[in-house]
Amino acid sequence: MKISFLGAAREVTGSCYLIETQTLRFLVDCGMVQGGRESTARNRESFAFDPATIDFVLLTHAHIDHSGMLPKLTRAGFKGPIHTTDATADLLEVLLPDSAYIQESEAKWARRKSRGAISDADMPVYAIDDVKDCLTQIRPVKYDTDITPHPQVRCRFRDAGHILGSAIIEVWVTEQGNTTKIVFSGDLGQPGRPILRDPTPIEDADILFIESTYGNREHKSQTSTIEELAQVVENTLHQQGGNVIVPAFAVGRTQEILYHLHRLTRQGQLRDLKIFIDSPMATKATQITKKHFELFDKQARDLVDWHDNATNLPYLNFIASVDESKALNRIRSGALIISASGMCNAGRIRHHLRNNLARPECSVLITGYQAQGTLGRRLVDGAKQVRLFGEDIPVRAGIHTLNGFSAHADQPALLAWAAHFHTPPKQTFVVHGEADAALEFAGVLRNKFDWVVTVPEQGMSVEWSASDDNT
Repeated sequence: MKISFLGAAREVTGSCYLIETQTLRFLVDCGMVQGGRESTARNRESFAFDPATIDFVLLTHAHIDHSGMLPKLTRAGFKGPIHTTDATADLLEVLLPDSAYIQESEAKWARRKSRGAISDADMPVYAIDDVKDCLTQIRPVKYDTDITPHPQVRCRFRDAGHILGSAIIEVWVTEQGNTTKIVFSGDLGQPGRPILRDPTPIEDADILFIESTYGNREHKSQTSTIEELAQVVENTLHQQGGNVIVPAFAVGRTQEILYHLHRLTRQGQLRDLKIFIDSPMATKATQITKKHFELFDKQARDLVDWHDNATNLPYLNFIASVDESKALNRIRSGALIISASGMCNAGRIRHHLRNNLARPECSVLITGYQAQGTLGRRLVDGAKQVRLFGEDIPVRAGIHTLNGFSAHADQPALLAWAAHFHTPPKQTFVVHGEADAALEFAGVLRNKFDWVVTVPEQGMSVEWSASDDNT
């Protein structure tokens, strides 16, 4: 068996792994590279394989850095099925068209800027018709149910607790009478977070792929994070007279922030909230979240019951049209605006930042991971000025990073999940983390569990023989 690391190797985005035997080729994830000037060029590169030869794809979850290149894969000749969970299948119907729309919008902007002609570098990676074709290849799967996508392969999707529908995938590959079990952690959620259940423990694997986004750090506690959220919102809206701007991923983070704002209102810690969700994609994702009520944890179900009967609810407005979004720019105080994208690289959030970053009475709440090269990362790193829509905007608003809201497990949580393995995997690959995080986490796994661990580099391939357990 040959394993190739085609993305999310010593970096966080672009998840893509190719598994090959003499008679089989399949992918786990096919994600878009995000952040940095080189990301667009990398997403335009030809695949390192012939898409027409791929038998099937296993998809861990809907985030674009895991799913965003699937339409390009279809466009390039892939005809096979894409297996993923029911909830992920629903979310893809929102996220992939939005990805195509953003690319087409950026191409139109480049065309206006250049007065007509644009270079190949500004052309969309794929179009909405490619997305439509790709969506016909989705095959929804229930959690904890075995499927056989190929005579040589059996697999099972387990709840990863990261976002709605996210999965750890157990894969058994049989080659020449020998079976190898490969476990792909996908993105693991932080235990104890609201709405979603904790990641499913896995007890055995021959080969383990484990993420390391926060493999070198520990998150703030939920308690202190929620206290900081309440303090920033109360001070900004009622003491300073400004607005609170929240760049948030449309799937997962928006719903979690809404959960906490409603819970804090229920407890009397927040008052007179005027919340605007300025993201059509987040609106649709929230509707999908409600549809999959059976995946909620008990805390979330209890809050929904309270919400259905309460009278002192926050004002909540889901913004739909562009004109409604533009109208928010006239609000000078008292608004809490949640908008995508979560890393501030595209979408309506950029307009709200342009109109509020220069105002010291306002606050920006950063609630998720910010990849290198993104606008969100520059704000977190303390930039005094940023460029938006051709303007230099001074950063005078308060920038508050609430790491306790991360949808990714931190180092203690990753280690706790790894501790469930009854025997060490014969080979562990630490992936989906920037080099420093991945290398540090690999060292901890070696020292704590005495595991055989590799931190693969981009484009690296390894050979695995089930008969003699070597890579």
